[in-house]
Amino acid sequence: MGNLLAPALAQIAREVDAGFDALLPVPQDARASLVEAMRHATVGGGKRLRPLLLVATAQLYGADRGQALRAGLAIEAVHAYSLVHDDLPCMDDDAMRHGKPSVHKAFGEAVAVLVGDALQALAFEIVTDPATSGDPFVRAELAHALAMAAGGTGMVGGQAMDIAAVDTVFDLPAITRLQQLKTGALLGAAVEMGAILAHVPHEGRRHLRGYAHDIGLAFQITDDLIDHEGDADRAGKAVGKDAAAGKATFVSLLGPERAREQARMLVDQAIAHLASHGAEADLLREVARFIVERDR
Repeated sequence: MGNLLAPALAQIAREVDAGFDALLPVPQDARASLVEAMRHATVGGGKRLRPLLLVATAQLYGADRGQALRAGLAIEAVHAYSLVHDDLPCMDDDAMRHGKPSVHKAFGEAVAVLVGDALQALAFEIVTDPATSGDPFVRAELAHALAMAAGGTGMVGGQAMDIAAVDTVFDLPAITRLQQLKTGALLGAAVEMGAILAHVPHEGRRHLRGYAHDIGLAFQITDDLIDHEGDADRAGKAVGKDAAAGKATFVSLLGPERAREQARMLVDQAIAHLASHGAEADLLREVARFIVERDR
């Protein structure tokens, strides 16, 4: 892990935990179990890569860190909701997440469904709050970017394809498209939203989109390698499930060595997209390298 990344990950983890802690006080009424479950899903655990990408991109252009962190909480709320729903028995049926019981195991399935619903609403509450940006046009663009990445055109669409993959033989282009939506869309939105907060014009974000696209695919290839070869204790979740379900993955289609080479090539490509930036983009470069070096 690079010199900048370790302290940056530690700092963003503290800030995200503190942010959700402040946003989710437990009420003294019948909603208590819902909010406790929301806290279980959001406080403690996870790499916090999406908020880190958003904050790092925003600060690359001199945007306010506090506002960027709020937008980072919004994207992490969507990510957390997606994991809560993914873990349900009707989806991936996972009992563990981030080394602790999944929300439905700890609080029940009905509460887990409501947690996902509430976290998605919380995300849009955060990005449309003037505390995130005093500019209503920025708030609207943030909400639009997050909605496009979260719904049928992004993460949820990718999850629908993932469900279909159990009964359909997907080739490499189809798997690539699936993962661009399921995993890549939110990673891309994190970078895009950081640039939006910093008032970078749409045409000025093309290289950032290229960077995000490449790290998104590298991230999923590495996830597939971890699932194929990994250790459940280190991963903090079950591994080997894709093969057991008969799903095509980058690893099953390419083989472990070619998949690893492809991930490294994508990271090199992602870093090349940042060539117009100097040392101020080193944290983004380190994030790209970390994506293929991690074991969870």
